[in-house]
Amino acid sequence: VSSTQAPAAPAASAVTESKESTTESKITGEAGRAGGRGYTDIPLTNMRKVIASRLTQSKKEVPHAYAAVRCSLDSILALRKAMKEQNKKPPSLNDFVIKASALALKEVPEANITWDEKAQRGNAQDAVDISIAVATPEGLITPIIKDANQKRLAEISSTMKDLATRAREKALLPEEFQGGTFTISNLGMFGIDHFSAVINPPQACILAVGGSSEVMVEERPYALDEYAEPGNLVKSSTMTVTLSSDERSVDQATCGRFLHAFRGFMEDPITML
Repeated sequence: VSSTQAPAAPAASAVTESKESTTESKITGEAGRAGGRGYTDIPLTNMRKVIASRLTQSKKEVPHAYAAVRCSLDSILALRKAMKEQNKKPPSLNDFVIKASALALKEVPEANITWDEKAQRGNAQDAVDISIAVATPEGLITPIIKDANQKRLAEISSTMKDLATRAREKALLPEEFQGGTFTISNLGMFGIDHFSAVINPPQACILAVGGSSEVMVEERPYALDEYAEPGNLVKSSTMTVTLSSDERSVDQATCGRFLHAFRGFMEDPITML
């Protein structure tokens, strides 16, 4: 009498391997149909989710307008060189940018505005609280230098270093990064010449700062119809900044006056000491 045995059930590991193989094949097949290229999902941190939501809302709802100006850095560089020769630690270029922005906002307070979405109106702010974009492994955060117009350059420098260090260590208090009336984003250290930044609501303005570059310019301003001899051109270090503004509360004339004031302070740094 012959006996017939039922086939043995596959081992659990074999079932698992089979499922994994099927899943892998499915992914490979989908990747193949997509052109033979796979991808890796990168989950968003809570900070990046907030950033994504707020900036998407900003680009959807805030009517961005842009204006740019080129500033000479020759006087600041000469001042920093002189301070080094006297064994004094000079403020960084970014410190000068913060101070110049704060003083320009006091000179043109119409640019120191936040937007009230519920009331549909701008709120002119008395305090000049400058938010500075700082990159961290989890995303950008904007610690605030409060009353920046009242601080000396040395105080701005030490405050900025402390805030940036604690921002990267996740040690900022909520009141140290929530609020602010104006934001500065600086990508000059990465070799970026100029760029436009997205407004950080409810603020109405953000200043995008590019890096310095050497260009040939006229030794003195010329009228549009006056010819500049090539021999009158001199080398100058310049920097371009771009102001993004909320057109609902800050018009282009105000942007122009702010940038004019900002350039004035940057090109005459003695006024910031």
